[in-house]
Amino acid sequence: MVPSGSSFLNDQEPEVTSSKYFVIVGQFQKQLICLGLLKRRQKMENQSAVSEVFLVGFPGLPQDMHSLLSTAMFLVYIFSLTANGSVICLVTLNASLHQPMYLLIANLTTSGLLFDTVTLPKLIARFWFGSSSINFNVCLFQMFLVHSLGSLDSFLLMEMAIDRYVAISQPLRYSLIITNKRLVVICVMTWIVLAPSTNAVIAMQTSEVVLYCPSSPKNINTLFCTQTTVTALACRDATNPRKFAFVCAMVVLLLPLGVILLSYFLILLEIFTSFRSENWQKAFYTCATHLLVVTLYYMPRIFTYIVTNIPSIIIIKPDINALLLFSFSNVPHMANPIIYFLRTKEIRQTLTKSLQRIKYRVGKMSIF
Repeated sequence: MVPSGSSFLNDQEPEVTSSKYFVIVGQFQKQLICLGLLKRRQKMENQSAVSEVFLVGFPGLPQDMHSLLSTAMFLVYIFSLTANGSVICLVTLNASLHQPMYLLIANLTTSGLLFDTVTLPKLIARFWFGSSSINFNVCLFQMFLVHSLGSLDSFLLMEMAIDRYVAISQPLRYSLIITNKRLVVICVMTWIVLAPSTNAVIAMQTSEVVLYCPSSPKNINTLFCTQTTVTALACRDATNPRKFAFVCAMVVLLLPLGVILLSYFLILLEIFTSFRSENWQKAFYTCATHLLVVTLYYMPRIFTYIVTNIPSIIIIKPDINALLLFSFSNVPHMANPIIYFLRTKEIRQTLTKSLQRIKYRVGKMSIF
């Protein structure tokens, strides 16, 4: 039986009304989403991206001290450039120095030279020419390089300690255990993977909490861009990036330091138990000089990280903090060539021969 026309229309009317209702609701939801996105976009536009920051250097430093301090930093940079560059050239050009220990020293001095080049020229320009502004993206890149090269130094010092332990405890098997090929692979992995991996994440997290903030003067109250000073500019909660960076820093510092201390403890036991009297002093002196570099690198760095991230322990003035930063960041790069390189007899002989050859060639050219 076919339904009548009026009955059929009455049956379909609820379905039409229901479909119109869902269409209207869907359009309303789309309008709400678009309105939310529009408000979010307007909010992001009102908070313009940070374009540049300003490097303070030493906060609270009197104006009349700027010339003296900047000249001292310039001399430090020239000395670091000359000493570390000489080490790199000597190891690279002399086949007799293509040994694991000297290759590690060359890597360490290269890291120090790059670190000083990344940080000191901009700092000197800030005092000499008043060039204190730095692009925010450049600041982030400098922060990434500073922490990556610092991590690299920590891993290289650990590898040097392991190398010395194998050389002293297994002298007959040393050339089989530590080969140049293995060492090159380890150094490449340290440069490419170990050092920059976590610091790339730290840089991205830091940029997220600082990039979009109300426009106002952004001062870096220290010598160069670091994670601590950059996150201090954040207008949002930066607790998680700070915690992540602190944990990574403690792992990068304390794990290699533990391996280093264990290695030198075993070395000292080996020295006292099996070495003859004439070799004892030489081995002990070598370990003592290496431990001096380790102390210069780790102790101020660990102290500063803990105090900066846990202010309830002790509060350090910004100018003292900047001085500590300079002491553990740049001073060891001057000491490394002297402690590790020039105090080694074979290195002194190689350097003397190189200087004599240069002097002979210069004299020969002056005759003609």
